[in-house]
Amino acid sequence: MASFKTHITASTTLGVGYALWGVYRGESLEAACVAGGLCGAAGMLPDIDSPSGVPLRELMGLAAALAPMLMLDRLIELGLDYEQLVLAAGAIYLFVRLGVMRLVARYTVHRGMLHSLPALLIFTGLAFLICGSTDLSARYYRAGAVFVGVLSHLLLDEMYAVEWRGGRWRFKRSFGSAIKLWSPNPWANCSTYLKLAAVVVLILSEPAIMERYGRLSPLVVNNDYWRSRLREAALAGEPPDATVDRPASTTDVATGASPGHPVATSPPGSGPAAQSPRDRTIYDTARRLWQRWKG
Repeated sequence: MASFKTHITASTTLGVGYALWGVYRGESLEAACVAGGLCGAAGMLPDIDSPSGVPLRELMGLAAALAPMLMLDRLIELGLDYEQLVLAAGAIYLFVRLGVMRLVARYTVHRGMLHSLPALLIFTGLAFLICGSTDLSARYYRAGAVFVGVLSHLLLDEMYAVEWRGGRWRFKRSFGSAIKLWSPNPWANCSTYLKLAAVVVLILSEPAIMERYGRLSPLVVNNDYWRSRLREAALAGEPPDATVDRPASTTDVATGASPGHPVATSPPGSGPAAQSPRDRTIYDTARRLWQRWKG
C-alpha cells in the first residue's frame, strides 16, 4: 500500500500536468489552477476511511471550506442576497465538517468500498454537481480533475500490492482491494450503488445537461402531457349537452360568465397557468419552493 506522501506527491504532480493541459486547451489560468488543486486533493479521497483519521480530518476541512465557494453559482441562482449567501456558506461548512465527517468516520472501514470503481464515479459525479455552472465544458474539466486524482490513488495502491521477492513477483494480500466493483459486505455494496444511482439521476436532471442532450432523467415528468390527458378525460366524462342545458337565470358556475354573455376562450397553452414557468427538473422545483418560502 502506498504511503500518504506517495499519494499526495503523485496526485499533485498529475494536478500540475492537468492544469497545464487545461491552459493548452484554452482554459483560463485561474480555472486550470482550481482544477489542478482539485486533482491534488482528490488523490487522498479514498483514504478518508483510514483508521488514523488524519486524511479524513484534513480532507473534510478542505472540502468544507471549498464546497461553499464551488457552489456559489447555485446559491446565486436561488436569488440569495449577501447575508443569505453568508448563512448558506456557513451551513454548508458545518454540514460537511461535522455531519459528513462523522458519517464517514462511523460507517466506513479501511479498504472498503471507498476504494472501488463505483466510489471513483461517485466522487467524480459529486464534483460535477458541486461545481455548478452553466458552462458544461468547465464542469467536465473540474470533474475530470477529481477523476484523475482518485484514479491515481487506486492505481498506486494496486501497484504497491505487487512486490519482487525471492526472484519472482509476488502479490500481496491487499492486491485487488483498491480497483474493485464490490466487496464481501453486501450492505456496503448496496449502499455504494444506491449512492451512485442517486448521483447519476441528479446529473441527468441538471438543466444544463437537459438543454444539451435532452430529457434523460427518470425524475422528469412531462407535466403538460399529463395535464392534457386529464383535461381530455374530464371532458369525455361530461354529458353531450352539458354546455347547452344550463339554467338561464343564474351565473354560469363553470365559466364565471353571466347568462347571455359570450365567454372569452383562450387558445390551448395560453393563460396564467401557461405563462408561469413549468418545473422541468428537481432543481427548478427547489428554486420555486425557495422563492415561495422566502416571499
